[in-house]
Amino acid sequence: MNRRSFIASSSAALLSANLRGQAIRPVSKIRIGQIGTLHAHASGKTQTILAQPDVYELIGVVEHDPEHRRKIAENSAYAGVTWMTEEQLLESSGLQVVAVETEVSQLVPTALRCIAAGKHIHLDKPGGDSLPDYKHLLKTAESSQRIVQMGYMLRYNSAFQFMYRAVREGWLGEIMEIDCMMGKLADDETRDAIGRFPGGGMFELGGHVIDSVVHMLGKPKSVTAYAHQTQRDGVADNQLAVLDFQQAIATVRINHRDPFGGPRRRFQISGDKGSLEIQQLESGNLLLYLDESSGGYAKGVQRLSLGKEGRYVGEFRGLAKAIRGEKQLDWSYEHDLNTQETLLLASSMPIN
Repeated sequence: MNRRSFIASSSAALLSANLRGQAIRPVSKIRIGQIGTLHAHASGKTQTILAQPDVYELIGVVEHDPEHRRKIAENSAYAGVTWMTEEQLLESSGLQVVAVETEVSQLVPTALRCIAAGKHIHLDKPGGDSLPDYKHLLKTAESSQRIVQMGYMLRYNSAFQFMYRAVREGWLGEIMEIDCMMGKLADDETRDAIGRFPGGGMFELGGHVIDSVVHMLGKPKSVTAYAHQTQRDGVADNQLAVLDFQQAIATVRINHRDPFGGPRRRFQISGDKGSLEIQQLESGNLLLYLDESSGGYAKGVQRLSLGKEGRYVGEFRGLAKAIRGEKQLDWSYEHDLNTQETLLLASSMPIN
C-alpha cells in the first residue's frame, strides 16, 4: 500500500478552498429535508435526524408514491413529520441540505435536482447504476460547491475509525491483504429488490466495505468478479470480488443466503507489522495484532471494545460540521467516484 497516498486521501477536502472562504455563519439548527422513504435505510435516517433536535430541524419528508406513503403513515419512524411535495420542500425557506432516500434507480436524478436547487445532499448508497450519471452529479456538486455525503454506514463506526488511524499512522506496516464479508439471509422482498440490478447482492451491500478498502488503499489496478445465482429467481446472491493493488490483494464476499450472515460480518486487514480484525462489523469490537508497540498499544494481541452509537449518528454529526465549515469530510469527490467504479466492477456491471 502507498501510505503517502492514503494520508493525502484521508485529509483531502471534500470542498475546495473556495467553500472554506465563504465564511459560513454557524446556526443553531440546520434546516434539513428528506426525499424518499423507499430506501432500506430511509426510516433509520429519519429517526436519526429527529433524534438530533439541537442540530437539525426536519422541515418535511417527500414520498412520491401515494400508495407507499399511505402504507407507512402509521410507521412510528415518521410520527409527526410534515409530508410535502418535492417542490414545496426545495422551495422551503432556509433549507440547507436534503437526505436522498429514494429507491436506488431514483437516487442520482433526485440528488441532481437538489444540487440544482442549491442544496447540500446526504445521498444513500449506492450512487446509482450509471457511472457517467454519478460522475456528472459529483462534477455538478463540486462546481457549485455543494456537499455530497455518501451514506456508507461504516465510515464513522468506532472500530473503523480506529482502523483508519492504525493504517494512516503505519502501525500495521505495508498492507498486504484485506478480507471482508457482508452477508444476510434475504427474504423474498429483498431478493426482488436486489434482483432489479444485475449486480445483485454485491451491488446492494458491497459498497459499505469497498468504500473502506478504497479509502485506505486507493483505486485498485483491477477488479475480478465472481457471481453465483443459487435460486431459480436468477438473482446473483453468492458473490466474490478480488481487488488487485500494487502491493495488496483485497477480497470482498457478499452472500445473501447465509442465515448467520449478520453476526459473521467481518473486516480483516494485515500488513508486515501487524493485523486488525473487526467482527461483527458494527460491534465496535476488534482484535489488534502488533509485531512491535505502536500508537500507545503494546506488542502482541489485544482485544479492544470501543463502544458504538446509533448506526447513522456519526455521519449526520459529520455532515453538520461540514455544512457549518467546522470540519471537512474525509471523503473526497474523487474517492467517491473511485468507490462507485470499483463497486460496479465488483458487481459485474458496466462502467461506460
